[in-house]
Amino acid sequence: MIAALLPFGSTLALRAQADAPPLNSTIAAPTTAQEDSSTKKARAALDAMVVALGGNQWLNVQNSYVEGRIAGFFQGKPTGATVRYWDWRTPDAERIDLTEGKTDKHNWTQIYIGRNCWEVTFRGKLPIPKEQCAEAIRRHDHSIETAVSVWMKNPTTVLMYEGQSLAERHLAQQVTLLNADNDSITIQIDAMTHLPLRRTYYWRDPLYKDKNEETEEYDDYHSIDGIQTPFTITRLHNGDMTAQRFLFKASYNVTLPPDAFDADAEAARIHK
Repeated sequence: MIAALLPFGSTLALRAQADAPPLNSTIAAPTTAQEDSSTKKARAALDAMVVALGGNQWLNVQNSYVEGRIAGFFQGKPTGATVRYWDWRTPDAERIDLTEGKTDKHNWTQIYIGRNCWEVTFRGKLPIPKEQCAEAIRRHDHSIETAVSVWMKNPTTVLMYEGQSLAERHLAQQVTLLNADNDSITIQIDAMTHLPLRRTYYWRDPLYKDKNEETEEYDDYHSIDGIQTPFTITRLHNGDMTAQRFLFKASYNVTLPPDAFDADAEAARIHK
């Protein structure tokens, strides 16, 4: 259950793009006269969310580093299993060092780069199981960062304002982005702070064909380097809690080791 929270865990500031818009420019595609009221409201809510998260500082993040602890759940109940983790991330890569102990010693490493997923332990470098890798890629492709940097910039994406709802006892504005492949991302945005409270997407199991719901909830925001960062991230699968991530420390635009995302280099280092 802990593994379900590891890859591409969102801190809501990791989809920095080289073509991020300059200050005071429109975040998404330009509003047209043909847009209906729902689309205009959805775009306004999403633009306000980006400003609340940090505006151009959030949009232009090059990388992030966080430390914390992950707690596992099964069928919505805590398993008692926890791991300590250290996470480095860029828009297209993530490295997580983990340990089940109480020390700072790293027992194993997971590296996600592009569409490739690797795990490095004392046994060497091994591919992460296909199901777990696919889950990481889906989460990355449906993150709030990707919704803003990719989906909103695509003129074929439909933006829908779905009114107000409750998310974790907060009044929220609900917005759904629907792409040309009939895939969607639903974001619930705090009506007062404009910070994202919950992100949901759906996917269909290729084998059993059943529809699955994946939800990520954000709480306990802290301003780090001018960027609003949730220090509690909760994941749910079909309504059941699967894991929680609690951050101890976060920073942005840090100096990364040159081989930070090189699984072969990490395997060679362990076997020295």
